[in-house]
Amino acid sequence: MNILIAIVVGGFIGWIASKLMKTGKQMGLIANVVVGIVGSSLGTHLAPTIGLVPEDGIGRFLVGVGGAVLLIWLLKVLKIFK
Repeated sequence: MNILIAIVVGGFIGWIASKLMKTGKQMGLIANVVVGIVGSSLGTHLAPTIGLVPEDGIGRFLVGVGGAVLLIWLLKVLKIFK
């Protein structure tokens, strides 16, 4: 059940990040889920280094979106997304 929740939330986070970074037309459902899950993990690991320690669900969600946006930005720099 937890895996299903991670996939759904990851897909939603990836979708929001793709809309913010204007890569929505290039990314499909699978890419949104992968970017959402990997980006959330990236954000969760990097947030404490800049002093962010979210304690509630909304804060964790925002850190996840921020990590996914950072991941998409990195992919754009590497010319994987245009």
